[in-house]
This record gives sequence, C-alpha cells and structure tokens, in this order.
Amino acid sequence: MQPGQNSVVTYAITAIVIGIVMAFRWRRMSRPVPLRIDRLWIVPAVHAVVVTAMYGRFPPTGWNWAWCLIALMIGATLGWQRGRTMRIAIDPATHAISQTSSPAALLFVVAIVLLRQGAQAGSGWLHLDVMAVTDMAMAMALGLFAAQRLEMILRARRLLLAARAIPA
Repeated sequence: MQPGQNSVVTYAITAIVIGIVMAFRWRRMSRPVPLRIDRLWIVPAVHAVVVTAMYGRFPPTGWNWAWCLIALMIGATLGWQRGRTMRIAIDPATHAISQTSSPAALLFVVAIVLLRQGAQAGSGWLHLDVMAVTDMAMAMALGLFAAQRLEMILRARRLLLAARAIPA
C-alpha cells in the first residue's frame, strides 16, 4: 500500500464508523428522554477540569492564549445555538421535564467535528502548530458544552415556572 492510500483508507474507515453511529443515533433521536437540569453542569465541569489540567501541563504560549479565548467564545456561541435546537417539554400534570434532540443539533455536531478534522488535517500545509490547534479545539469544546447546557437550564427553568403558574 502506498503512503497516500493509507490516509485515504483511514478516512474511509472513519467515515463508515461515524456513518453507522449516526444512523443509530438518528433513529433514537425522536424519543423524548428525561432531562435532569440538576445534572447538566457535570459534563462542562469535567471538561473544564481536563482543559485546566492540560493547560497546566502544556500551557499555550504567546498569541495562542488569545486564539484559545477566541475559540472559547466561538464555542460558546455555537453551544448556545445548539442548545436552542434542543426541544424541551414539560408534562403539564407531573411537571416532568423531557428533552428531544433535534436533527439539526446532530448535524451541527457533525459539522463541528468535520471542521475540527479539516483544521487538524490542514495544519501541515497551513503551517499551524498542532498543539495550538488542539488547545483551541479544547477551548471551543468547553465553550460549546457550557453554553449549550446553560441555555438548556435557563429555558427548562422558564418552562417549568410557567407550567407551575398555570393552575391544574
């Protein structure tokens, strides 16, 4: 196998695996699942610990800090948008909160993954520092996770307050 063919095979296998996972995920997406707003903080908190540990061990240098901050803000903006695509419903009788993922939310995540892969693949010919790209991707993911969940918490609380205000 030639060197160029190896990367094509790797990308093809990755695309097939992602396609299979996405097909299963797409089928389960229309089902409402319980939403525990008291647990939405866990993923951003764990990711913040990981990012802090990575930045502590291998801190960005120079302008990379600014790029990481910009990536964090872009991630927060994208996360807020992704959070808005999630359908949140309140059962009027029990006030149970449920969430249904939107196909737009899934396609949004796929687009972000493809963008990240493209940035990392292009780091060689764009002469980007791979560590800097990784630092920016981690900052962007942190902003995305935190803002998405914050938007969902705020919206779920508003919906819950409105449901409780309506007499049964």
